[in-house]
Amino acid sequence: MSESYEYVPHRLLGRRVRDIASGTEGELMAVVNENVADSGAERWVRLAYIRDSSGLEFTTAVGNIVPAGYIETLEGSLYRPARILPGRAADAEE
Repeated sequence: MSESYEYVPHRLLGRRVRDIASGTEGELMAVVNENVADSGAERWVRLAYIRDSSGLEFTTAVGNIVPAGYIETLEGSLYRPARILPGRAADAEE
């Protein structure tokens, strides 16, 4: 097996992200195009390396990362929930 990999630029590098597969949040440390084949033909995938709050790094598919604080809907779109300030009703008029 070839131990080949290549760093890939990503707009969220160095920012807080959430892995939608596990729900874990952390800082996106790197995105790597990596050969994950264990034998025979090469198999290349893009992996996101995320460092969680305990300092451990884990990988997930690049398609599984979203900016922290965003929620993915069933349709696949992203939205950021509105923040409700303490002591204020969500539907209060100004």
